[in-house]
Amino acid sequence: MNRAFLPAAGAAFVKSLLVATLAVSGLVSAAGHAPAPAKADAAKGATLYDSGDAARGLAACVSCHGAAGNSTIADNPKLAGQFDVYIHKQLVDFTTPKRKQAVMTGFAKMLSDDEKKNIAAYLATQTPKQGAAKNKDTVLLGKKIYRGGIPATGVAACASCHGANGNGIPVQFPRLAGQHQTYTVGQLQAFKEGKRENSVQMTTLAQRMSTKEMEAVADYIAGLK
Repeated sequence: MNRAFLPAAGAAFVKSLLVATLAVSGLVSAAGHAPAPAKADAAKGATLYDSGDAARGLAACVSCHGAAGNSTIADNPKLAGQFDVYIHKQLVDFTTPKRKQAVMTGFAKMLSDDEKKNIAAYLATQTPKQGAAKNKDTVLLGKKIYRGGIPATGVAACASCHGANGNGIPVQFPRLAGQHQTYTVGQLQAFKEGKRENSVQMTTLAQRMSTKEMEAVADYIAGLK
């Protein structure tokens, strides 16, 4: 009985294995012919950035973030030269509870994902204008924090993630060099108070910093290039 059963079972197993192999092969083949994601169109992004879309009530980004992403309003970030992946992520995050901002949330929800990517692609190619530190009495403290952190409270050096000159690390950490002091302090406070929740690392670090320390490091960052 066992001799008769084993060959039959073996044949059934081989047949099942063959069917499974063909199925997997078909899936791999189909995946291999799947259309590639559309490439971001910086030209379309420039049009949306400069003109918005009146039909949808979408304001032009330039009205708040300045020509070519060089904001002249201290509360609004400079976006010129920022990594496209980072900008896209923030636009997506504005549509979630992770990053709450009444104006940006409304606009971000109007944009399709392709439009978000197009705007990000445009801004990433723009040339950022130089900022400047303003407070000579605290800039040395800011430099110390940026380069060496605050060991006593467990604050890591900003440079370890954002680079020695504030140029960031593509995909992982944003460019900070030349950013408005007011905006940087505002974001650090938002992380500290739980109003911005899209970076666990930044929330932890901001909670360990005083307002004076935030202002000092923000001023130092503004002068980086």
